[in-house]
Amino acid sequence: MTIKPTPRLAIDGEAVLKEAVSRISHASAPTAPARREFLRRSLTLGGLAMLTGCTLTDEASVDTALGRISRINDDVQGWLFDPNRLAPTYPDSMITRPFPFNAYYGQDEIREVEESSFRLEVTGMVADKRKWSLPELRAMPQIDQVTRHICVEGWSAIGKWGGVSFGHFLRRVGADLSAKYVGFKCADDYFTSIDMATALHSQTLLALTYDGQPLPPKYGFPMKLRMPTKLGYKNPKHIQAIYVTNMYPGGYWEDQGYNWFGGS
Repeated sequence: MTIKPTPRLAIDGEAVLKEAVSRISHASAPTAPARREFLRRSLTLGGLAMLTGCTLTDEASVDTALGRISRINDDVQGWLFDPNRLAPTYPDSMITRPFPFNAYYGQDEIREVEESSFRLEVTGMVADKRKWSLPELRAMPQIDQVTRHICVEGWSAIGKWGGVSFGHFLRRVGADLSAKYVGFKCADDYFTSIDMATALHSQTLLALTYDGQPLPPKYGFPMKLRMPTKLGYKNPKHIQAIYVTNMYPGGYWEDQGYNWFGGS
C-alpha cells in the first residue's frame, strides 16, 4: 500500500501580513484582555503565529506576538506615509463648538503652567540647546490650520490651531533631520514620540493658539503638537521638553500596547 504524504497548505505571506496590518490598524484601542483575545483570533485565523515565531499558549506569548505585529504595523505605516500628502482642511464654519476636552485624566486635574517662568527645553541631536520662552516662540512666523482631530476611541472634531511650523522650528534649532525620532515630555506627565518624517510634515504644528486665542489650559497650554496626520493620542499637550534621538522613546499609551506610529 502506498501512503501519500499530506499536502502542505500554501500560505500567501503577503496576504497574511496585509490582513494582520488591517486588523491591528482598525482595532479601536481595546482593553488589554480584549486586545489579547482579538490578537489570539487574528493569529489563529491568519496564520500569524508562524510569522511572529510565537506559540500562543499563554498570556505572555500573546502579548509578545501583539508587540511584534504592532511593530510590523509601525513599519508598514512608515513605508506608506507620504510626507507630501495633506490632511483635509475646513472652513471656520465647520469648527466643532465646543471642541471636546480629552486626556487620560478629568478636567478637574488639568495642569496649570505659569507663563512667565515657562521655558521650552530642546535637547538631543540638535545644535542649539538653549531654552525658549513663549514670547520668543510667538515671534517666529505663525500659521493657522483648521483640521480634524481623530480620536482612537472613535470620535472626531474639527478645530482651529495656530502656531509655528514644527519643521521650521526643528531647522531653526539645527536638529539632525536624519535622526529617527522626536520625543516630547509634558507638564501633565504625558510623553510620546513621533517619526522624523511626520515631524517635518508641512501640517505638523507647534500650536500656541486655539481659535485665534492663546491656547487654553484644557487644550494644552502653553503648547501642544498638532498633527492632523496622526491619531489624537500622538498629539501631546502641555509640552515642556522636546528631544531628537535615534533611540526608540516609546510613549505613555504606546508602552501600554497602543500602536506607535498612530497614523490617522
